[in-house]
Amino acid sequence: MSRIDPVPLDALPASLAEALVRGRASRMLSSSLPVQVWAHRPKVAEAWLAALEEMHLNGVLDGRLKELVRLKIASITTCRACQVARKDDSVTEADIACLTSDSEGFSGPERSALRYAELFAGDYLSIDDSIYADLASWFSTPQIVELNLFCALMLAGGRMTFVQQAYEENKV
Repeated sequence: MSRIDPVPLDALPASLAEALVRGRASRMLSSSLPVQVWAHRPKVAEAWLAALEEMHLNGVLDGRLKELVRLKIASITTCRACQVARKDDSVTEADIACLTSDSEGFSGPERSALRYAELFAGDYLSIDDSIYADLASWFSTPQIVELNLFCALMLAGGRMTFVQQAYEENKV
């Protein structure tokens, strides 16, 4: 049960309710509960969702790469809701079983992004110029910026959902 009472769905401001519906329809959101908790600050919740939606629908990184990064960060934050959600069908259970940055099952760009996500979420002090040089060998500057923003949102969102216990027990 959530540590903060969620705002009932029928009490959400119309614009936040619409963002929630869009997020669920696009698979950007796997649950309404975190948004219902954030709805105590509806304008902030809408801004958060707008950033997620922009990257989800109009991002410069492909969906598979973002899903691998999201799941890698979820494995570090231990957010159960994040770990069980699936946002991109191209990521298989076999991919998830070997979700390491040194797995030969992943492409060079995927390994680089996974390594970055791993460090970003678990050992950010180890991110140095060599890590950025590796990213630059695979990604454009806008893609690297988006990877940074995406990692930040996934890390913060996963930790926030976990500490607030803002997930449905029957889905985890």
